[in-house]
Amino acid sequence: QVQLVESGGGLVHPGGSLRLSCAASISIINLHAMGWYRQAPGKERELVARIDNAGNTMYADPVKGRFTISRDNARNTLDLQMNSLKPEDTDVYYCYVVRWDGDYWGQGTQVIVSS
Repeated sequence: QVQLVESGGGLVHPGGSLRLSCAASISIINLHAMGWYRQAPGKERELVARIDNAGNTMYADPVKGRFTISRDNARNTLDLQMNSLKPEDTDVYYCYVVRWDGDYWGQGTQVIVSS
């Protein structure tokens, strides 16, 4: 069983920064990919950033240049550094991993960007 636990969400002013972290209960070295999605009430879940097992990254256009995804294979964690946050970044952020037997998701962490 794969367990993913997100942390680091909270309330931040526009222009501020937050760092989300996702701790995996398994070794992440051989995972196909890991990433972050976000979802607002009544909206579809959307991909924010993704990193594969070769370290290749991709970002959604709205977050390019502001967010950075990284993985620490020794600690089995996935991080998302979010800078220059905007009110439209307010969402629940979910960590996910892709393993040989399917996709696994965390429970989500709330990010609120508001003055």
